[in-house]
Amino acid sequence: MAAETDYYKILGVERNASEEDIRKAYRRLALKYHPDRNPDDKDAEKKFKEAAEAYDVLNDPQKRERYDQFGKQGLRGEYQPHGFTDVHDIFDAFGDIFGGSIFGDIFGGGGRGGRGGPRGPRRGASLRFGIELTLEECATGVEKTVAVTRHEICDTCKGSGAAPGSSPTKCSTCQGHGVVQQSQGFFSVRTTCPRCHGTGQIIEKPCTACRGSGRVPKKKDISFKIPPGVDEGAQLRLTGEGEPGDNNGPRGDLYVVVRVKPHPFFERHGDDLVCTVPISYTQAALGGEIKVPTISGNSTTVKVPKGTQSGQILRLRGQGMPRMRGGGKGNELVHVYIETPKKLSGEQERLLRELAKLEESNVTPERRSFFERLKAYLNGEK
Repeated sequence: MAAETDYYKILGVERNASEEDIRKAYRRLALKYHPDRNPDDKDAEKKFKEAAEAYDVLNDPQKRERYDQFGKQGLRGEYQPHGFTDVHDIFDAFGDIFGGSIFGDIFGGGGRGGRGGPRGPRRGASLRFGIELTLEECATGVEKTVAVTRHEICDTCKGSGAAPGSSPTKCSTCQGHGVVQQSQGFFSVRTTCPRCHGTGQIIEKPCTACRGSGRVPKKKDISFKIPPGVDEGAQLRLTGEGEPGDNNGPRGDLYVVVRVKPHPFFERHGDDLVCTVPISYTQAALGGEIKVPTISGNSTTVKVPKGTQSGQILRLRGQGMPRMRGGGKGNELVHVYIETPKKLSGEQERLLRELAKLEESNVTPERRSFFERLKAYLNGEK
């Protein structure tokens, strides 16, 4: 599909369409271009895949937001569309949208073999794994290794499910087709074979190692790289690291969902980092310099201007998080507030009382304006 593909146009919906509108539009197109309704029609198959990819993006709030902001380019990295290459992937991903039996009952098996034949290669299920990162790891990018328990093809039976020395036999109920056909009045309906469950085969002597499933659970270490700038909730797709497929079908994918640990100094707001720093009354009034932390692990000196107000923001350009797209970094926003001491020495109290006397005779413009407005308010003046 071209980079300028418009997913809204593919589904025939407006950009402000609701989730239900998108769901209905996809269902209509999927039924229209289903391979069993359009046998050997490459154009229909292409439209079927395009509709599935559009639905994959627009039905996901996070993917849709990124797509609306940046187009298809914005989905690269942590938010990838499936990029369906096989119609079986679509059945596995979105089969539930059709109420479970639409594809199987009307189209004779759909993704489980289609058009009356035994079930063919089928993509494996995808897995989801959560990983927790520090804010520093999000800033620099990091390589991680996770231990994932997934199924592997059984070494004893080589995935057949049959005990060594034996092999699966053709199902006598469906004659190896995986589906059975029933006539109901004017209609002929094909359904998944109840005996072999669509495989077209029966295992008389199951493998003892895998109990006839052809698979055994194993733990595997999987390494991957996380790019700089990744944020909370980002989803990284590791292609082909999921469960194995049926009948030599490709593996599913592994989705790694990022969680970020709280930081002792920083709060993240998009690409910016906010650091709240206390300063004294004298620093705010006279100005000065303070040291603040940076995400690089070092500290830097920030100049506090004379007359700084509590709550003021001091900006450190380029000291924030890396931008996932467009290059560069966000800013560090130093949020200063004036800390009032709870205890004073005798000398401190004496000096502050002298200062208070001076303030009574030298009212600042802001205070003068406030008290004049307060006086007018209490006198009932507008």
